[in-house]
Amino acid sequence: MGITQRPQVVFFGSGPVAANSLSLLAQYADIEAVITKPSTERDMAHIAPNAPIFVADSKRSLNKIIDTQQFSSRVAVLIDYGVIVSQRVIDSFELGIINSHFSLLPQWRGADPITHAILSGQSLTGVSLMLLVAKMDEGPIIAWGEQPLTGMETTTELTDNLIHLSNDLLRVELPRYLAGDVIPQPQEKLAKKYDLSVSYSRKLTKQDGILDFTKSANQLEREIRAFVDWPKSRTTIGDRDVIITAAHAVYEANDNLPPGKITTAPREKRLKISCAEGVLYIDRLKPAGKPDMSVEAFLAGYNPSATQ
Repeated sequence: MGITQRPQVVFFGSGPVAANSLSLLAQYADIEAVITKPSTERDMAHIAPNAPIFVADSKRSLNKIIDTQQFSSRVAVLIDYGVIVSQRVIDSFELGIINSHFSLLPQWRGADPITHAILSGQSLTGVSLMLLVAKMDEGPIIAWGEQPLTGMETTTELTDNLIHLSNDLLRVELPRYLAGDVIPQPQEKLAKKYDLSVSYSRKLTKQDGILDFTKSANQLEREIRAFVDWPKSRTTIGDRDVIITAAHAVYEANDNLPPGKITTAPREKRLKISCAEGVLYIDRLKPAGKPDMSVEAFLAGYNPSATQ
């Protein structure tokens, strides 16, 4: 295939990240077919109306599709699918399956690299285009791109940035890979370049969203940004259940107040919570049954004595 031709691919993916990625990919690649989970079938059909949509939410059902369909694409692209892909599915494509993974591998292999990049407080992440292998996220790298972190971004914002970085890489590297102009490199090359060690992300649980003030204020501020979509950062202020949507950490004397002690200053429009290290100043929050609001709006109708 010439490098100026539109590449043809089968796309694997499910969920909003995959849907947004497919929408961008379809602008410069021919989508022969889409394989997704039931929850995203309708979205994928809307994005790729001329491509057949196949549904598989398990390794077994995915194998069945590959066993009964003959695709002409030499390569497939996988983004955020969440289904184990067997070696026989990988081998059904002449050039394998390119997985766009949203970290600089081998850092943050696994299900949720974006959230863990924010939680760790690191200053750099990125996207790795990896050839899929049977072992989780251990395949050789076709290309990678860097994404600096400011320490201010939420998971929502970082996800959007990485979707576009991923697309920029695929736009350039997919045709080059099909033309035989790319030699996949072992992940050890990235590890050496960026001084990375192997690390693994995990799936979050609802319990992760409960703010634990025996942690440092810095750590909790990162959790609030990382969990803004889900599971959300929850606590109780007085008798009110609230979700904290924005905060900042300050390392000031907390007068030996115990972790979790809430201090309000309505005139100064401040609400702060003592932590094991430092103080967490609340900027925005969402009381149960109420819209997201500024701390000023919250304090205007808040009874400070409820914290006593």
